[in-house]
Amino acid sequence: MPEQTTNTRGVAWFAGIEATGVVETVDVRAQPERLRRPGWWAVVGDFEGSVRAWRFADVRPATPTESRAWTGPRPASWRSSLDRSSYVRAVADVRAHIQEGDVYQANVCRVLSAPLTGEPDARSLGAVLDAGNPAPYSGGIQVPGEVWVVTASPELFLRVEDGVVTSGPIKGTAATSEAMTEKDRAENVMITDLVRNDLQRVCVPGTVEVTTLLGEERHPGLVHLVSTIQGVLADDVAAAPDLWARLLDATYPPGSVSGAPKSSALDIIAALETVPRGPYCGAVGWVEVAADGAVRAELAVGIRTFWWADDVLRFGTGAGITWGSDPEAEWAETELKAARLVALASGVVVAPVTD
Repeated sequence: MPEQTTNTRGVAWFAGIEATGVVETVDVRAQPERLRRPGWWAVVGDFEGSVRAWRFADVRPATPTESRAWTGPRPASWRSSLDRSSYVRAVADVRAHIQEGDVYQANVCRVLSAPLTGEPDARSLGAVLDAGNPAPYSGGIQVPGEVWVVTASPELFLRVEDGVVTSGPIKGTAATSEAMTEKDRAENVMITDLVRNDLQRVCVPGTVEVTTLLGEERHPGLVHLVSTIQGVLADDVAAAPDLWARLLDATYPPGSVSGAPKSSALDIIAALETVPRGPYCGAVGWVEVAADGAVRAELAVGIRTFWWADDVLRFGTGAGITWGSDPEAEWAETELKAARLVALASGVVVAPVTD
């Protein structure tokens, strides 16, 4: 595939870095060795499997910039790929699969969409989200004609640094700590075990460990249960030209937004969900390759994420379903996860963030 180049367009921002000027675009699954080239890359992966990366020419510390005001969709214009009754039926279907022994847990998601004509300024939406819903893995990328994604993700998919790979799956969401249930805790443990098994495929035997189990994290309007798993990358993986193919083959899509066993959960998701998830529940973040080949990377799970294409702004929301799930409660969880961010994107004033 010929290399695509441009020197002036595109912007990406993550982790205190702002980058402009795309010089290379890579299909990571087809040519993972190209992501070993020195430079700073922004990465976006669709849940369905495609993963792309853009290398930028100008990379510098982010500073406040002037941008036009964000004008989002009308609040009443949002539509859901699954309405309430359809979503409740889907939860019941997953519980039936669990009863049959096909799966232990599966995520059921829906995509909200609203018309938004003309390519908007991604940085402007990013500023709105940073002010109203700050998140540890916030950022975004806009390359006209190729990608438009803005995220306020609270969830770490993969961090690679000094030969160690780390993941921080979220399972368990409630408005308050007191509202967290045993179902939430059991679900988190299931997915922690799945991620641990995924990482064992690329790490030195005996080095994969759960460093935090059922940790609690507070975010605007809700509380999450978060576990952390890490391991030392095997030498043949860390040094491999196809490092990213091996990492993605072992871990993608993220376990927290698919289910366990992952392959069975993905079959169920494909049967129940009516539209592709796209960047939602995929991966979004950055990779930095030093001149000596050392790799640092931080990819978030693409939740609390907006993407724009074809004059439509989209946002995904979902919930993990177990045998202990109550269908109406799972619908309410998807509403809770979406409410604040969709309101911010629609220009609705929300309560300020407090400590």
